[in-house]
Amino acid sequence: MHQKTKSYLFISIILATMLVFAGCGAAEDMKTNAVSNHAQAESTAAPSEQPAESVELIISAAASMKDALTEIQKRYEANHPNIKLNFNFGASGALQQQIEQGAPADLFFSAAVKNMIALVDKQLIDSTKQINLLNNELVVVVPADAAATIENVNGLSQANVKTVAIGIPESVPAGNYAKEALTKANLWDSLQPKAVQGKDVRQVLQYVETGNADAGFVYKTDALTSDKVKIAFSVDKETYPTIQYPMGIVKATKHSQEAEQLYLYLQTQEALDVFATFGFTVPNL
Repeated sequence: MHQKTKSYLFISIILATMLVFAGCGAAEDMKTNAVSNHAQAESTAAPSEQPAESVELIISAAASMKDALTEIQKRYEANHPNIKLNFNFGASGALQQQIEQGAPADLFFSAAVKNMIALVDKQLIDSTKQINLLNNELVVVVPADAAATIENVNGLSQANVKTVAIGIPESVPAGNYAKEALTKANLWDSLQPKAVQGKDVRQVLQYVETGNADAGFVYKTDALTSDKVKIAFSVDKETYPTIQYPMGIVKATKHSQEAEQLYLYLQTQEALDVFATFGFTVPNL
């Protein structure tokens, strides 16, 4: 073979070999970059794929709110799967004392303004994070099959009314409202021999449902939850203060963002419609 031809052939082989190695190197770089980009994409996507942290909110609420808040709980948890609502129902005065003593709570829903004011004064609830949300009405109920007719508080003095259930006035707002109404009617002292006190308004309702009381002072909302009682009469609204239900965020909450979300939701028309279904009224409507 001609010497010049050999030289061209040798150079061609060298160039071809260099191109092969260069191609392999580029392919390897592309593979490395692809792996790196994929890992970076996975790293970026990971946070959104992780489920939101589960949060439990504790709501200390007046016993008279049990049915309405239980219904709201179903709706709220369905739309907020990472939130669990845990209710602590009881007398407003007792719930106030629990919060004062450090019991865990994120929101407080009282059946009387005075209990909320007490916690605001002690700086356990921020005055800017509380609102008077609902109103209620005081009524007297009797067993559904009761034959006796009671038209007003004076009727409680009848001989056939042997027992009258009332919430403990010092801790149960409904009991305090009843005491004020009976005091204005000059009946409080005379009815004491007939009085049976309940730890909260739901216990008063139960006394009448079971026949352990011939009549009882409860909220209209409580009366509407039971088919075992009937409303004998509505107590004259001029004889007791307006029944307001203030709601507030407890300062000691460990879930301030979630607590405020619930606080705001309970003021929405959707939530207020549920409260109305159970007999509550809204002051600003």
